[in-house]
Order: sequence, then C-alpha cells, then structure tokens
Amino acid sequence: MSFDYSQEVIKDYEKLLESDEEYNVVIYAGEGKKVKEIHAHSNILRIRSQYFRTAFSNESTKKKDGKFIFNFPNISPQLFEIILRFIYCGKINLANLQGSDILKLLIAKFLKQSINMKPLLSDLWNYCLEEICTKPDTLFKSDKFINLKAPLLELLLKRDDLSLDEIVIWDSLVKWCFSQHPSIQKDVKKWNKEEIVIMERTIYRFTPLIRFYHIPSADFIAKVYPFKKIMPEDLIDNILAFHMTPDNQLNVNNIQPPRKLKCIYDSIIINNKHFAIFSSWIEKKNQFHYNEKNIPYNFNLLYRASRDGNTAAAFHTKCDNKGVTIVIVKITNSEQIVGGYNPLYWDSHNAWESTYDSLLFSFIDKNDLQSAKVSYSNGNQYSIRNCPSVSPAFGGSIDLFFNNNEWCSNSIKNSSVSSYPEIGIPARFKADDFEVTELGLGRTWFSTPNISFDSLALDVSFDSLAFDIGFNSLDLDVGYGSYALDRYRFRWIG
Repeated sequence: MSFDYSQEVIKDYEKLLESDEEYNVVIYAGEGKKVKEIHAHSNILRIRSQYFRTAFSNESTKKKDGKFIFNFPNISPQLFEIILRFIYCGKINLANLQGSDILKLLIAKFLKQSINMKPLLSDLWNYCLEEICTKPDTLFKSDKFINLKAPLLELLLKRDDLSLDEIVIWDSLVKWCFSQHPSIQKDVKKWNKEEIVIMERTIYRFTPLIRFYHIPSADFIAKVYPFKKIMPEDLIDNILAFHMTPDNQLNVNNIQPPRKLKCIYDSIIINNKHFAIFSSWIEKKNQFHYNEKNIPYNFNLLYRASRDGNTAAAFHTKCDNKGVTIVIVKITNSEQIVGGYNPLYWDSHNAWESTYDSLLFSFIDKNDLQSAKVSYSNGNQYSIRNCPSVSPAFGGSIDLFFNNNEWCSNSIKNSSVSSYPEIGIPARFKADDFEVTELGLGRTWFSTPNISFDSLALDVSFDSLAFDIGFNSLDLDVGYGSYALDRYRFRWIG
C-alpha cells in the first residue's frame, strides 16, 4: 500500500514562502524606487534551481548577517514573485499580466539562465512563447522588438504557431536587421559592397525560417525582391518561377507548410482567417472584407462530432434552439473543408425552412484561402431541413446533408427543389470531424440604443446586449443603422 501526500507538501512549501519564517536568502528585485526586498530559503532554491545551486556554491556570492544577497534590477518584483512561487510550488498565475509584462518575463536574463542550466522553468518559458505567438503584436509592434537577441528571434521565427502573415514577419525581420546596423542606409539600391556583406551576414541565419512561398506574389516583388543581393540566388529564382507558373504547380523541394495560426475560437479544423471570411460572407460582403483582427462576431463551439458523438441525437441535443450557427466539415483524406451557415436555428420539428441568408461554402484546400467558394440560398422553401433523424441538412436537393455516417451533396438532381448553386462539394464523402459553432455579437456596437416594437419605445442604457426573444421579428434603430432579428437571427440592414 502506498500514500501520496504531494499536494500537502506543495501547500506547506507555499505557506513557508508566504510566512517569511527562517529565511536565509534576501533578493532585491527591481531598481530605484520600485525595488522590493523578497525573502526565500536556500535549501528550496538549491534543490529546485540549478541557477541558485551554482550561486550558493560560489564563494564570491555576497552574504550579509548570514544571509545570501542577490540583486535582480532588470526583473520587476511582480515578475520575480511569479518566478519564485513557481520554484516553490509549481504554480503559475499570469492572468493579470499585460502583454508587455509577459515580454519582460520572456527575456528576463535570470529566466533564460535558469532554463539554459536546467529545464526547471520550461513550462513558464513555453507559456511566454505561446502568448507571444498568439498575440504577436505585443512583441513585433513593440519598441523592444529591435533589441531582441538573435537566438530568441530565431526561436520565434522557427515556430509554426507564430500568428502573423508571412510578409509581416519578413518586414519585421528587415526592420530588426537594419536596427543592428543603424549606419546602413535604408535605400537598398545605394548599398556598397561592404553594406551588402554586412546585411547578408546579419540575415543569413534567418532566411531559411521565412516561408517565402506563402507570401503573395505582389508582396514578394514589392518587399522581398529588392533584397535579392543578400539572399541565395537559387531561392529568388525558385520563388519567381513558382509565382510565374500557373496554379503554382512548379515542383519545388522543401517548401515549408504555412504557419498553423492558433485559433482564438474553439476549433480543431480551421483558424481565425476562416472565421473572418465567414463573417464577411454572412454580411454578403467580399470574402476578405474582414480579417482576423476585426472579426465582428463571437463564435462559440456547440458541437464537435469526435467529442460529443457522431449521431443525429447528439447533434440535436447540443444544437437545437441555440440560434445562428455555422457547420464546418473536414473531408477525410483531403485538405478540403465544406459546410454551411444557418441564420435561423436547428430544431427537431421535421420541417423545411425558407431563408435568403443561408449559405454553403467550400475550401478546396483549407490552407489556401483563395480556393474558397460560397453559394447563397435562392430563398425557396427548402433552404434548411430540420429533422430529428438526421444531422445538419441544407437544401431540397440534399445540397449538403449528413445521415448514416455519410455526407451527401446534390443527391437529388432536381433544379426545382435545389436551394444552392453547386460549388464543387463532393457527391458523397466521409468526414474526419465536423463542428457546429454558434454565432454571437463579438463587440459592443452601441451604448444607449432606442428599441422600438410596434408602438412601444424603450430607452435602455447598457454596455452590452444579450437577446433572448420569442417574437417572430424585432427591429432596432441604434443610431448607426438598423438591425433586425428574425427568429433569433441578428442581421445588419445598413
């Protein structure tokens, strides 16, 4: 028989840290008026950190009144207390940190030294890197970006989850290279041989990390090609040939895949850029009207087949009467994704619904946004099918339909009942997975709207608005245009 009291031990360590009892280490974090004295215990630091273990063994380490003295002027007290708590009890709480604080934590000399000596703080380090990659503007638009050391910049550029367009990454790299040699003129055409050699050596280690084949041709010509003198000649030639070949079918070896942008919404099939396109399509605008930084909606995952059960019953349990939804399907043995938008709501009443605002979509390659196609409903009575024995169903010709573990499209060749023009969705296919995401307002568009219903007018003041309405329709005039709700549908009229 064995017993595990590890949690109690961790709690005791945490109490010891907070109690300040019998400390023999004094740490001064911060500098000037912001310096703070922090107390710790050498036995715990010695066991848990290679950095401190080495320091305690060094006879030159400062001691006063029998206590070890350390100074960390480049780390704020708040950040050091986070690190110290992690050393004592393995807890990290970064919820209240701003992006700039996370950046400071990432580049803290003490943290880097600790990790280089022993991967004790690797979780904390990885968290910081993931935060930067998820919210890269925190770093890449910061004044501190140009001060990054080359190894850290190299580490970031290697990551697949760096959520930036490749051309933005390239522009940032160029900016960083110039900052390392401020005397070099910005006009590339005027560089002398010495300047070319200097910049070539500076950028050399980073060039293989840029995914040039995923930079649009116009951006490549305008922003990359001018620097051809400091880049491998064969690389430039291959990229030019790639863009000049129809459909980019040139056989080029070692093309890196696009970065896997981390989705701020809960999806294992698509990323933020797809949600931006959905937002544009929903409002019947050009598919690139919105981008991942100005998506006007929230997307809340209701159902995932692999998680909740790949049955009609599971689908209806999770999705019925939830409001506006998007269905997203990943086709097996393919990069193609297909799906549809239901501006009404799913239910189990075994009836057809009519709407002009529903749509079907297809991405031949989910990594190629240019491969996207959209098809809007013609408004006939078969736009949406609600049936308890099947999962999502769009269109009278079974324009997109899931039943008995198989997806179908345009199974009934009858133009009189078809609701959507064909966009190349396979007639029959299996899916790796499919998701249903609920659509909601993503930002506060109004603060003091005037809500009118028939002759009733109400003046309401609030910062955000949530609807739970049983009326068939409701019109709102909020000062910026008119909105309409139709069977729980939120729609911008203009």
